[in-house]
Amino acid sequence: MSGETFLGIQPAELKFSFQCNKQSSCTMHLANRTDQYVAFKVKTTNPKKYSVRPNTGIVLPGSTCDVLVTMQAQKEAPPDMQCKDKFLVLSVIAASGATMKDITSEMFNKEPNKVVDELKLRVVYVPGSPPSPVPEETEEGSSPRSIELENEIRNSSNPVSAMISKLTEEKTSADQQNQKFRHDLEMLRKESSLHKGGFSITFIALIALFSFFIGLYTKKHYSNNP
Repeated sequence: MSGETFLGIQPAELKFSFQCNKQSSCTMHLANRTDQYVAFKVKTTNPKKYSVRPNTGIVLPGSTCDVLVTMQAQKEAPPDMQCKDKFLVLSVIAASGATMKDITSEMFNKEPNKVVDELKLRVVYVPGSPPSPVPEETEEGSSPRSIELENEIRNSSNPVSAMISKLTEEKTSADQQNQKFRHDLEMLRKESSLHKGGFSITFIALIALFSFFIGLYTKKHYSNNP
């Protein structure tokens, strides 16, 4: 292990996207470079400002572990976006088969013939992207997008409404036409009854003609509009 640390840590610095009144997070990637169990502990110069999960743990031989670091929402940005906060990652060889419950603070104390690795990470602020503009609401309290959706819904229902309206109009027209045929037929019957010779050939032809048109129109209407 000469010249190498127990854990390889990426990235080399913790970068947080900074926006006032908004939390920001980044991840530390820990990789065990040894064939032994390695215990780690993460410390910071400003513990009230940051949340570290997990802040202690065991990395198995040849395995990795991710640590999530969350910066609490800040009311204002520091001068020139410069941050003086730092993190310290301590790592030490642990007993084979060690688990989280075996980790103690004393494990990371420096003692003779004991190696405790230390790696410091500085914090860097990166200006965050401004929030997307929210569409202004209209006087009625609806946003342009909501009005657009309403129009789409309304337009999508227009074909159905138009079809219903057309069928209603056609049915009304057919009923009116039938009533007119029946009225004209009744008038012809009354007129024919005045003639002593009974029904004339003209009257019979007209009756047949009206009956034909009534049947033809009714059949055509209902075959097109079931």
